[in-house]
Amino acid sequence: MAEVRPGERRLRRADRLRSSRDYARVARHSERRASRHFVLLVAPQGGPGAGGGGSRLGLTVSRRVGNAVVRNRVKRRVREVFRTQRTLAPAARDLVVIARPGAGELSPADAAAEIVGLFAPGEAR
Repeated sequence: MAEVRPGERRLRRADRLRSSRDYARVARHSERRASRHFVLLVAPQGGPGAGGGGSRLGLTVSRRVGNAVVRNRVKRRVREVFRTQRTLAPAARDLVVIARPGAGELSPADAAAEIVGLFAPGEAR
């Protein structure tokens, strides 16, 4: 089995949406895809740091999803799916995943299946 280097275990700074301006732009200019537990907003890349050509991920997990432990678990699972299934995500796009109430009760496999299902265009439920 190939060894995983420490830098490959996490998302790089360039792979994440960081500013409120980026989140606002994605909210204004996005295609919306929804499932029972997640909403995916997909927008063309823009803003500083967007020139890399790869997709960037932003997360929104409100307190309605659960307490801090549950919210952080949901965020870790979404980041893991994005990191490992990046080739399935729309290329050169900014993505914002919004967790809905109930997302914290999903198993890792169910959460991954639901998020990957949102990555494919035309398959939103």
